[in-house]
Amino acid sequence: MDHDEVEVPSFFVCPISLEIMKDPVTVSTGITYDRESIEKWLFSKKNMTCPVTKQLLSDYTDLTTPNHTLRRLIQAWCTLNASQGIERIPTPKPPINKTQITKLIKEASHSSLTVQLKCLKRLRSMASGSETNKRCIEDAGAVEFIASIVINNSCNIDFVNNSGSLSETNTVDEALSILHNLHVSEAGLKKLLAFRNGEFIESLTKVMQKGFFESRAYAVFLLKSMSEVAEPVQLLHQKIELFVELVQVLKDQISQKVSKAALQTLIALCPWGRNRIKGVEAGTVPVLIELLLENCKDRKPNEMMLVLLENLCQCAEGRAELLRHAAGLAVVSKKILRVSTLANDRAVRILLSVSRFSATPNVVQEMLKLGVVAKLCLVLQVDCGSKTKEKAREILKMHARAWRNSPCIPSNLLSSYPNYE
Repeated sequence: MDHDEVEVPSFFVCPISLEIMKDPVTVSTGITYDRESIEKWLFSKKNMTCPVTKQLLSDYTDLTTPNHTLRRLIQAWCTLNASQGIERIPTPKPPINKTQITKLIKEASHSSLTVQLKCLKRLRSMASGSETNKRCIEDAGAVEFIASIVINNSCNIDFVNNSGSLSETNTVDEALSILHNLHVSEAGLKKLLAFRNGEFIESLTKVMQKGFFESRAYAVFLLKSMSEVAEPVQLLHQKIELFVELVQVLKDQISQKVSKAALQTLIALCPWGRNRIKGVEAGTVPVLIELLLENCKDRKPNEMMLVLLENLCQCAEGRAELLRHAAGLAVVSKKILRVSTLANDRAVRILLSVSRFSATPNVVQEMLKLGVVAKLCLVLQVDCGSKTKEKAREILKMHARAWRNSPCIPSNLLSSYPNYE
């Protein structure tokens, strides 16, 4: 709509976007906004106040009063100025209501897969309409309904099932797509975590094991979102199969976003209970080492991999896997001073764990030959954070008798070697 040459009445303009309103709605504070703009303000930016008055808005139901009078005035003004290139705004579709969703879910709950698939497609179409529609769908109980479909059909999914059709697979694919695109609220994610005593997480594990790449990606995104809002007790007792499939996702490198979400999920899981050991048993350590060897440029993936590896190296099993890999110590040392301050800190932490708890004479000599000791001396000479320097100094003092006078350390670095008693 080109209105550069036409004077637009100020009350036609949305206070947020400063554009002519296409679907004016009045919130509970009495201020009128364009629906798309106020939804973006509330849902995407997670603000819960009226942008003009700063008063609290309880939820999306505050947006359910279309300003029909103003919309008709705007449409009439557009028509009057058509000769100036102003296009008439179309009459917007009314937002859905909770009763519609409840009825749709009820009809599909005990129906065939075909009916359920049609219901899911209808829900997807509704959700694409607006953020208000998404919140309405969630509030009507659709998230639990969709989760039950995933649970009931995840055992049967495969590229082609026994009958030669793709009915279960298509239904699960559609369900996961909707859950991902709904951007389920924190309260909704917590319900999913507890839904049917954790069966939903088990079903996502099966999807990652058998599903298509797209469904596996949606499963990982949902797991990442749930892990961010989960209580520690909900993360304590996850099965090793979940770790195995997350690690497999990392190996498959479906996409950078999926790999990032898998790493974030593992980082959230591993600190609790015996999850570190499960992560190690799932083969996480060698996979991380191989990925660190391949990934030389991207800061964030390197940081996340080192954060996860440092966490796993807090247990003896994790350190043993690091030392068992021929490139384990070398790649950790290599990342120091090449990625970021955070990466420096995590890499030095890993070396500190090894030095404290796993430093056999062979390991001590290997650290020397691989240049790990020289890199730690270099850390003391550059600006990389006081805490990182303290850890590096502690490592060097710890094994000073084996390292202090070694010809493996360049003379220009040897001068920075800390004194020891």
